Amino acid sequence: MTFPSPVQQPARRPPRAFFSETTPAVLRCLDGRFKRGKLQVISLTGGLLSLPAPLDRGLRVKLMFLTARGSVLGTAEMLSPISWGMQPFKFLKLYDDDEQRLDAAIQSSLKQSRSGYGMMERFRAW
Repeated sequence: MTFPSPVQQPARRPPRAFFSETTPAVLRCLDGRFKRGKLQVISLTGGLLSLPAPLDRGLRVKLMFLTARGSVLGTAEMLSPISWGMQPFKFLKLYDDDEQRLDAAIQSSLKQSRSGYGMMERFRAW
């Protein structure tokens, strides 16, 4: 006798934000080295950094950056670079209220994007 397999709901991707302003980020490696980069895309699970040179895949870093809602500090793992200057990462841990601050900043960015898109549509010359 075979049983039907349970229906799997596709996992919904967390919202991603593209901050309108340049967002500097600082990465602290376990050996104490600091690297500077710029946040390109962010979500509650990870993001994409612009870096002068890629870091080793699997390297764990403390990642710090400032949003309009406050500073965010987390532990991240660097993923395989997608180009020389662009490298994704995934969060392993967000500290204290950092997850709430990051979520609020993402939601705020998404609202601004939607309202900006609406204004663009309203004034578009068809």
